[in-house]
Amino acid sequence: MGLAYVTDGDGLRIKGREIRLFGVDAPEFAHPFGKRAKWALHGLCKGQEVMAVSAETDNHGRLVARCYLSDGSDLSAEMVKLGLALDWPKFSGAIYSHLEPEDARNKLWLADARQRGRMDVWERFEAQRKARDISKSSQ
Repeated sequence: MGLAYVTDGDGLRIKGREIRLFGVDAPEFAHPFGKRAKWALHGLCKGQEVMAVSAETDNHGRLVARCYLSDGSDLSAEMVKLGLALDWPKFSGAIYSHLEPEDARNKLWLADARQRGRMDVWERFEAQRKARDISKSSQ
C-alpha cells in the first residue's frame, strides 16, 4: 500500500515496485488514446493510497495485482468503465467485460488486436508511426 506513480494506462509503481493492473489492457503510451489512458489513471490515483493485492508476476517481472483505492474502487474496473482499458478475458475470466462501453473495442483497436494475437496490426502501425517521425525530422 502506498502512493502510486503511474507509468501508463495499466501500469504503476508503488514503493519502487512495478505493478500491472490485473485483467485489463490499456493502449501503449505512443498508441492512440495511450496518453489519455495514462492521465486518466493518474487522475484516479492522485494523492490517494493504492493497495495492490498480488495475483502473480508477469513475463516482464512486474507484479500483476488488483489495485484498490481507499474507498474500495478497483482501478481495473474504473479504467474499463472510462473506456480507456479493455477487459482481457484470458487473464481476468471476463470479470470486467460487462463494464466496457459499447464502442471501446473499436476505439482501442490496437489493444484489441494484441488480445487477439494480431501482432501484424501492431507492426504495421509502428512502421507507419516511425515513417511519419522520420518524415517530420527531415523537414
